[in-house]
This record gives sequence, C-alpha cells and structure tokens, in this order.
Amino acid sequence: MTTARGRTAPRTRIVVDGNSVHAVDGISLAAVLVGERRWSLRRNPVGDDPRGPFCGMGVCFECEVTVDGRPGVRACITKIYDGMRVETAVEEEAPHDR
Repeated sequence: MTTARGRTAPRTRIVVDGNSVHAVDGISLAAVLVGERRWSLRRNPVGDDPRGPFCGMGVCFECEVTVDGRPGVRACITKIYDGMRVETAVEEEAPHDR
C-alpha cells in the first residue's frame, strides 16, 4: 500500500488461525480479517450461527476473537501489532462460500 505522499506504508505480520498475514501497520484487526475475506469470526453461543464485524465501533461484540490467548477481544477496536496471534472460533470458509 502506498501513502498519499507516495511512500510505502509500513507492514506488520500477524498470525491468524496459524496462517501468516501481512497488513499495513496500525490498522484495526477487523479490517485485516475482512481484507483476508474472513467475515465469520465466531459462532453464536445459542444458535451456532456465524458472527462477524457489524457495528465497527466496539458496541455489538460480534467481532470477538482471541488475541495472544486472551478471549473476547473486539477486533474492530483493536489495532494490529507485529507478532499478534489471533484465533477465530470458526473454520476457514471454502472459497465458494466467501
């Protein structure tokens, strides 16, 4: 990604469900996950329906994931950092389901 001044934005490497992902440093975790086409991040505890980012401002709790072993982290209000380890509660979707 190139900035408005033509510079290359710094990149960060995180690990999502065991897969290495490179993204622009400082953006939200939800933005990274959606950019990787991961819309389902957890399962509804009642109906087992897939849940994912909805409000984008930390109010709905639909984007909760586990970060560095800490569950219940809202991806939409969490900025990424180098070496972050993220676990979602859903299996990766098949390409035709995206």
